[in-house]
Amino acid sequence: MASENPFLEALPTGHTRGDFSREEVALANRNSGIALETLRYDLTPVGLHYLLIHFDIPHLEADTFRLSVGGLVARPLSLSLDDLRALPRRTERVTLECAGNGRGQVEPRYQSMPWSYEAVGTAEWTGTPLANVLTAAGLDERAAEIVFYGADRGFDRHGEHTYGRSLAPAHALRDEVLLVYEMNGMPLLPQHGFPLRLVVPGWFGMASVKWLERIEVWDRPFDGPQQTPHYHFRTVAGEPGTPVTTLRVKSLMVPPGLPDVYTRRRVVERGDVEIVGRAWSGAGAAIARVEVAVDGVWREANLDAPMGRFAWRGWKFHWRAEAGLHELACRATDIDGNVQPLDPVWDVGGFGNNAVQRVQVMVR
Repeated sequence: MASENPFLEALPTGHTRGDFSREEVALANRNSGIALETLRYDLTPVGLHYLLIHFDIPHLEADTFRLSVGGLVARPLSLSLDDLRALPRRTERVTLECAGNGRGQVEPRYQSMPWSYEAVGTAEWTGTPLANVLTAAGLDERAAEIVFYGADRGFDRHGEHTYGRSLAPAHALRDEVLLVYEMNGMPLLPQHGFPLRLVVPGWFGMASVKWLERIEVWDRPFDGPQQTPHYHFRTVAGEPGTPVTTLRVKSLMVPPGLPDVYTRRRVVERGDVEIVGRAWSGAGAAIARVEVAVDGVWREANLDAPMGRFAWRGWKFHWRAEAGLHELACRATDIDGNVQPLDPVWDVGGFGNNAVQRVQVMVR
């Protein structure tokens, strides 16, 4: 950490209720989420995939880019993008979700990016397994953490730092953990980590470091600000908490009918209505069922075929809509028996809110 944050006095303290602050609105303008109607796509179009950019988007050139690998390795490496492209390729369909998705619906809330439901997306990520590079470097037997640094740097409550995260060696060596240079068959866009990023399937998005330029092998736990103390589940401020890691089971629906342009409230014509959506869980756990409630009465939805171990799963529900005002909700259950809660579970940082989505619909 190079220095303390000179803007600490301007940062909010404690939690708040009610309207979003000017700063929260500005964050929402910088970090886009998906439009829920695009849940109809198996793969989220690149320009519609959610974004969370902590600091600035670095300006990096493919021709001069180098990935350095050092620390406790037998052979330190400096790899160009062409070097990485020459290694065996792998493509994974992966659903990524921001750990703060749903923060804006928790009260009192932590003032940060005020997500509702939209911080999620699924893409085909292409690159080379991280294991290929770590094996080439030769991990020392003392290796305890693999640390990843992006090119983005700035200030937050914990002072000035470069964005960094880590994985245990056993996890980093899994085949599905990728050094990625393509998204949906095209080179990464600047906002998605060009020219190289890490993708850690099954984990919340904070683990998938963008603009990756440095890997270090440590013989001790990594204590960077984005690892400790940030990104921990806490019910009481100041407690050590539990690290945020794998995704929580969740489902979302495409709001049916026509929207009001300002309130986003929905109008549906009476009769047969097909409701569609997506469901996912963490660590590769399959979705076992999705249920839809109309005015609190739950019924089973039909699941689409799986798209991949780490990708969301589509579902459909047929509703015979009767005139009046109705509330729709959806909830998923994974193969391990994890079920979405009906209401948000409060967290100090607003992390991991997977409460059921509720949509108010006027049927005419």
